[in-house]
Amino acid sequence: MWGIIPAAGEGKRIQPLAFSKELLPVGFDQLVERKKPRAVSEFIVERLIVGGATKICFIISPSKGDIVRYHAHGTPHALFVYVVQPEPVGLCDAVFRPAGLIAANEQVLIGLPDTVWFPTEGFRFLPDGQLSLLLFPVKSPKYFDAVVLDADNRVQTIEVKQEIPTTHWIWGAIKMSGAIYHDLRQLWIQRQRQDEFLGTLINAWIANGGRAFGFQKGFHYLDVGTIDGLHLAFSQLMEDKQGEPSATEQ
Repeated sequence: MWGIIPAAGEGKRIQPLAFSKELLPVGFDQLVERKKPRAVSEFIVERLIVGGATKICFIISPSKGDIVRYHAHGTPHALFVYVVQPEPVGLCDAVFRPAGLIAANEQVLIGLPDTVWFPTEGFRFLPDGQLSLLLFPVKSPKYFDAVVLDADNRVQTIEVKQEIPTTHWIWGAIKMSGAIYHDLRQLWIQRQRQDEFLGTLINAWIANGGRAFGFQKGFHYLDVGTIDGLHLAFSQLMEDKQGEPSATEQ
């Protein structure tokens, strides 16, 4: 199973930084002798591995060699691969960069490297063989992709950074089959690669008869790509007791 981490963005919302925003320290590992800082991207790596990924592909820009130095060859549980996106031309372009590595009969997980969410096992709620979105409730959905579902949890539409969204549930992670991944890429190419965001591409997929499903299993979502989000994540994750927050601690 593949895990894809698009990490080539410029991070304009949180500049200036002397290093890649994906390496911002927002938590820690408790070692025997000391606390070891955790980069924010370690959290999505952990969630991908818990979700079943054994191969993880970071998509990075030419200037983000520090991500390679930090994460290196991977972990005992997953092999890491690095693919370069020459220019920051959007999330869709980044996600489809490793298409040549992914077989149609594999499963694909997609997670964002500057977010921390709970529960850690969230990917396990997403079934194989279909386009599935892990959803989280947030207070300000206008900054994200809000996902509107019908009574059967089928995605009706995705409201991409809409000023007044009709739901407070946003997608934070995605799972699909390799076959659907390649079908989405072909649709993106047919649309002249105009889609910057996955939300608009998935809307086109649905309009063409494709199906996507949303699973409201997430309960805590932190966006570390902004100054306010970084402060919130740091205050919550650097506490001495770094357990998972409960559903009432949002």
